[in-house]
Amino acid sequence: MMLLLHILIALSSIIVSGLAYMRPTKQHISASYGWIAATFASGTYLVVLNPTHLPSACVSGLLYLAVAGTMTVAAQRKFAKQTTL
Repeated sequence: MMLLLHILIALSSIIVSGLAYMRPTKQHISASYGWIAATFASGTYLVVLNPTHLPSACVSGLLYLAVAGTMTVAAQRKFAKQTTL
């Protein structure tokens, strides 16, 4: 059950990060960081519960963090450019 919740959180996070990039607002960017933190927390919890899947979890987690983090940082930069104009 926790794995399903973790997957739903991660997918929601990717959607929110994409939304933040397409329509950057302070609220979207904050929500994106929140969803990333929730995904990281639930993933850490799963690894603590079942450390035998640590290598595959780390690779998947790093790939997810790279995608979601890149979109969020790009959204933040895009938002900064919009607010300085």
